[in-house]
Amino acid sequence: RATVTTADIEDMKSRLQRIVELRREDKQVEQMIYGFHIEGPFINSEPGFRGAHPPEKICPVDTDKMEYLLDAAEGLTRIVTLAPEVDEHFRLTRMLTKNKIIVSAGHCDPTISVLRSAIDSGLSMFTHLGNGCPQSLNRHDNIIQRVLSLREDLWICLIADGIHIPFFALKNYLAMVGHEKSIIVTDAMAAAGAGPGRYTLSNLVLEVGEDRVVREPGKPNFAGSAISMKRSKVNLTDVMRIDEVSACKMVFDNPMKALGVQGEI
Repeated sequence: RATVTTADIEDMKSRLQRIVELRREDKQVEQMIYGFHIEGPFINSEPGFRGAHPPEKICPVDTDKMEYLLDAAEGLTRIVTLAPEVDEHFRLTRMLTKNKIIVSAGHCDPTISVLRSAIDSGLSMFTHLGNGCPQSLNRHDNIIQRVLSLREDLWICLIADGIHIPFFALKNYLAMVGHEKSIIVTDAMAAAGAGPGRYTLSNLVLEVGEDRVVREPGKPNFAGSAISMKRSKVNLTDVMRIDEVSACKMVFDNPMKALGVQGEI
């Protein structure tokens, strides 16, 4: 899938429309991009939780704006990441669920009760657990612990580059969540596979380091990765010694199962 992140609504619309056009023009692009993941702009604006999303572009939940983006995507929106705590009465969560779009929590800090209510309203996934949150958290009552406590009701997405989550911590997450509910994602941006250097993503200048992690120049926080899914799978099997069947389940099978497209792509 292709991810469109927080920006001006008009800019997000234009990017969605351009990718729709590219899919029409090129069969290979159509085969590569099954649909869209819209990440933002309805997320937590607090430092740490917002990650590299531009704070001035984060905005209150607006179902009209969401429908505007969905129209631009022409039925190709598969996942929307939002912060449950800013979705009053879970109106957007319910609307998206009704339209058979996966609602994923991310860049967020809902209380456990809000998280439970969001799940009851249709929330079914969590975006890159262990990231999109501050480095310093409450010892026990934090977003990671809350999500893990509700793991049976959520698909949990995890980045397997060894840097966004150290492999020893990823091992713990996978053991707790289980291979049946874990989905490996890359969080890769446009420069994935291009090597170290500076690149432009939307209106951001980003730097890919020797460690293949993307950051804003001069800032420590991550802004995505440059890892491929192939490399992620190798990390699971060769670095973490996870068996081939389980690795394939988390990399290939579970994402398709979550999207409801097993056997279709």
